[in-house]
Amino acid sequence: MTEILLALFAGTIVGLIFSVIKLPLPAPPVLSGIAGIVGIYLGGSAYHWIVERFFS
Repeated sequence: MTEILLALFAGTIVGLIFSVIKLPLPAPPVLSGIAGIVGIYLGGSAYHWIVERFFS
């Protein structure tokens, strides 16, 4: 839970800094960004599952 709160805090600070200096936010559009994050997580989980099931 601490990692989630720290990540949220860091993201908020970065968003504020970028907004203050009038730069575009360093994030993809909402839906495609969420889909990309979910895909990365699923790919990493699938890799670990495959390695544990077939190679250990």
